[in-house]
Amino acid sequence: MTVLVTGASGFLGAAVTRALVERKNLVRVLIRTSSDKANLKGLNVETVLGDLRDRSSLELALSGCDGLYHVAADYRIWVPNPKHMYSVNVEGTRSLMEAAIKSKIKRIVYTSSVAVLGSADGLPADEDTPVTISDMIGHYKKSKYLAEQVVHEMISENGLPAVIVNPSTPVGTHDIKPTPTGRIIVDFLTGRMPAYVDTGLNIVHVDDCANGHILAYEKGKIGERYILGGEDMTLQSILYLLSQICDIRAPRIKLPHTALIPAAYLSELLSRLTGGDPRLTLDTLRMARKMMFFSSEKAKRELGYTYRPAVDGLKDAVAWFSDNGYT
Repeated sequence: MTVLVTGASGFLGAAVTRALVERKNLVRVLIRTSSDKANLKGLNVETVLGDLRDRSSLELALSGCDGLYHVAADYRIWVPNPKHMYSVNVEGTRSLMEAAIKSKIKRIVYTSSVAVLGSADGLPADEDTPVTISDMIGHYKKSKYLAEQVVHEMISENGLPAVIVNPSTPVGTHDIKPTPTGRIIVDFLTGRMPAYVDTGLNIVHVDDCANGHILAYEKGKIGERYILGGEDMTLQSILYLLSQICDIRAPRIKLPHTALIPAAYLSELLSRLTGGDPRLTLDTLRMARKMMFFSSEKAKRELGYTYRPAVDGLKDAVAWFSDNGYT
């Protein structure tokens, strides 16, 4: 079986690609010419250059494939110009799914995000927790919400053979960018986190999340969504675990969200002037007001999904960042 993976050079996409290769699949990857190919080094994959905004490259990449894992996304919490994000995440997804139908792809796993799900006020939310686009904070969440709606519509109207997965917050090896969560770990390791705010995340080992993608391909029901998560943890408890792993003192100062608003404004302003990424954003603070806890019970029940303790993913992330010059 030949499968195409988009986003294979990224953190989660590379984990999905490794898992597929380990299972002896014939794997083709779609990457941009500008992509960092470090995560693909040593993997037996066929590489096709293309872009989600280039329909002809998508059709070429899908030619001769049986399956598709669409993991690629523009994943940034802050963007000075959001037009690119919507063109990739929403319209790029639409173009890829249309090309998949044309190419008669038999099975698709679309990687959405828990970012598009509802909040249960500190309790674990699930796939059916009510939510609307007005609940989406920031352009990343809005674009992923709209992209998932495109997939749902094409399933019902065009017979798209897609299963949707909603990863929570992956941690682990090969987080080359790093992701926003990876940056928290790096900042902790390098002493750039003197304080914290009261928030919570659902932490999953990136390899467990990748395995969940394959289970969704093999066992998932067309049109259904599955949360691929792990352990619910407050940021304070995450930092405590990191302190135990690294023998570095965890920050003890808890700041109210409002105290960081001026710093977020300044960080965004400096980023607009320098072209760099802000270390703190207003959207980050807005999102941090909610405990982002989620239940993976549906994936456990229907897919046989399992996940290891969060500390395992944090240990692997710390070791990888330390071994690869991030600290």
